[in-house]
Amino acid sequence: MKELVCLFKELRTEYKHLAGGKGGTLAHLFQKGYPVPDGLIIMPMAFQKDELIPEAGAQLQAYLKEIRQRGGETSFAVRSSALSEDSAMASFAGQFDTVLDVSTDHEILKAIRTVRKSRYSKEVQVYSEAKGVNGSHDMAVVIQQMVIADISGVLFTADPVTGNRNEMAGNFIFGLGEKLVSGQVTAYKFKLGRKTGSWRRGGYDGPLELKKFAAKLAKLGNSLEREMDCPQDIEWAIADGTLYLLQSRPVTTLIGDNPVTGERNDSRTGNYLWSNVNFGEAIPQVMTPLTWSIQQHIYESWQLLSGYQSSGNIGGRIYLNLSIYATVLTALGKNKQGITRFLEGLLYTRIPESLEIPLIPLSMGSRVAVLINFVGMIMKQIRAVRELPRFLSVNADWCEKLQKRIHETNKKSELTFLWHTEILPHLQNTVWSVMGSVTQFSDYTIKLRRELIELLGPEEADTFISGLSSSTDIRDGSGLLASLGPVLGIAKVARREIDRTEYIAQYGHRGPNEFELSVPRPAEDSGWLDQQLAQFEEAPIDVEALLIKQYAEIAAAWNRLEISHPRKVRSMKRRINQVAPKACLREAVRSEYVRDRWVARKFALRAGQLTGLGDDIFFLTIEEVLDVLSGDEAALQLIAARKDIHSRYSSLPAYPSIICGCFDPFQWAADPKRRHDIYVASGFTSAATSDSSELNDNLITGSAGSAGRFEGVVRRLDSPEEGDQLQKGEILVTSQTDIAWTPLFPRAGAIVTDVGAPLSHAAIVARELGIPAVVGCGNATRRLKTGDRVLVDGGQGVVSIRG
Repeated sequence: MKELVCLFKELRTEYKHLAGGKGGTLAHLFQKGYPVPDGLIIMPMAFQKDELIPEAGAQLQAYLKEIRQRGGETSFAVRSSALSEDSAMASFAGQFDTVLDVSTDHEILKAIRTVRKSRYSKEVQVYSEAKGVNGSHDMAVVIQQMVIADISGVLFTADPVTGNRNEMAGNFIFGLGEKLVSGQVTAYKFKLGRKTGSWRRGGYDGPLELKKFAAKLAKLGNSLEREMDCPQDIEWAIADGTLYLLQSRPVTTLIGDNPVTGERNDSRTGNYLWSNVNFGEAIPQVMTPLTWSIQQHIYESWQLLSGYQSSGNIGGRIYLNLSIYATVLTALGKNKQGITRFLEGLLYTRIPESLEIPLIPLSMGSRVAVLINFVGMIMKQIRAVRELPRFLSVNADWCEKLQKRIHETNKKSELTFLWHTEILPHLQNTVWSVMGSVTQFSDYTIKLRRELIELLGPEEADTFISGLSSSTDIRDGSGLLASLGPVLGIAKVARREIDRTEYIAQYGHRGPNEFELSVPRPAEDSGWLDQQLAQFEEAPIDVEALLIKQYAEIAAAWNRLEISHPRKVRSMKRRINQVAPKACLREAVRSEYVRDRWVARKFALRAGQLTGLGDDIFFLTIEEVLDVLSGDEAALQLIAARKDIHSRYSSLPAYPSIICGCFDPFQWAADPKRRHDIYVASGFTSAATSDSSELNDNLITGSAGSAGRFEGVVRRLDSPEEGDQLQKGEILVTSQTDIAWTPLFPRAGAIVTDVGAPLSHAAIVARELGIPAVVGCGNATRRLKTGDRVLVDGGQGVVSIRG
């Protein structure tokens, strides 16, 4: 680059990063036609020990002369533009010095020295350490025409505290704005409302002096947020009736990702309602960066609203953005009751009645796009469901062949090619099979269960939608619910009905936290099966007998139905008989999807071998892994910080299953009164969402998971690895379960979980085995400890503490 000093209008995109955050942004916006006062940028390489080198000084004089000729007699503002400034990680607002209203070349040179030397201040170093930013701060300097403002202010295009995007908030003073930015004076406050994606003059709330400029400010803020693709912190000024843009930077408190430290918190990106009831069962632990980044690629086509990802990462844990679904359903004409039923059904999330779900403003054009996206997703699911038999018949073979090819790949370029052409496309296609099977089962079963509850009550309803494995096929395993396969398989290995190799081939890909790529699969651990067999031999459980007993309960329920509602028997039998095939299909597809993720894990392990990174590969994103494979190792310096934040996140208890608004996992974990079921940033404490069960010291309320009553002693466990502690007949209490917990179920007298719903893993498996279960309690693990005596009423969804 020849230019040491560059005019805003001439800064090329490839050199934007050298201009610093502020300079690069101002040049970009100037070139886009925004009302940015003219100016120039002095690049960092123009300095030697904070003094301009002669060549740079000559260029500066020439460009200042050019600006003066275009703008007439003018004074200038001299500001910092550190390379780390105004980034997604840190704004450094007010940390570096600014010098205003300088005119002569001598004054400008003196101001440049002042600004450059401010990077050494103690305040800057403290701020840098807090943000995890390199404290050296190589700095460009911006020189810009001075606006002698009548009014100066700032505007946040989203509330920096709550994340609310339905209105903009700002403040202003009369005169120059430097005292406002540095916090030296108290400013006037104002708000601008947003409705249905467009701005209205009537949305202004603030002093009358600014009202006539409200519409222009709103339009500018809306445009800048779209241009910069995130909420903006805007500095502006009004002089002689003209609105000027002085600076625009990200609202760092609303940025969900800090790539340096590895921190992720998408709850900062806006005022949304989040739930991990569905995904939380599949990925119950903190994710590594590689798992999360691949998850994003897999679901990139699963986008109902342009610009909004359906899933988010909050403190390393995956959550669904329910505000997106609620917004889409509202656009499609659904009322609140219909929206709540959908969320409770398909997404397994029970929403408190008095909790208002934040919606995303939509323009008319956005509503049309939503409809098109929605129809497109439905069509993809329909096609995927048609392909399910073929997918299930060929997927295991495909995975085996791909694992072999990965193992035999010795060139980094070949591994990269395999990812782009084979592995990622397959993962993206499979997700539609998963969604199709889940939707087919959930839609049908939720509606049928609701009707059965109205007709017979919750206990009988749950009895009728159990028995998902065929009673005639238990011994050979055909027609078996996939979640029960591993536990029945252990019994078969113990009886020598199948050998160890056959077991591993069928079930070796299923295990704890099986969606997390860094976690080894049982097939990778030569001692895993021995441990399972040892536990079985020590406390053998006849799972087949439990299933047969449950089928007897179902037969008795049919007899009761024939007596109480004889005219309903034929139609109900026809409909109920369709539940089992749909459930088995859903579970089989999920099993194959987990097998696909094992292929992704094998890819990561091979990349770790070829690059010499080993398991550190899991602390890079997939983009960074591909960069390292191509020879770009810049991301390696980030691994240590990411491992640290992963460890810190992992040390925290599981977050609430429902989160509304901005959530800080560390603050929440430090609160002794924290709730595990729901968190609302606004401090909402309506009786409908307050922990009503805690008003009764002896009662815990959840959802009816599996009918039946059982009184016994609690065994509180945090992971399936602690399963050897569970004694036969004890009540298993834990946060949530996945397939790794299934071998423990037959030993338990009852199941109680913090997270879950009637169609979640714990409820389905418990119903299948005839074990009482209460799921989705929210606070059971906090209120119960090992040794407590409780009565579990699975039909009513309550746990009574006996003492």
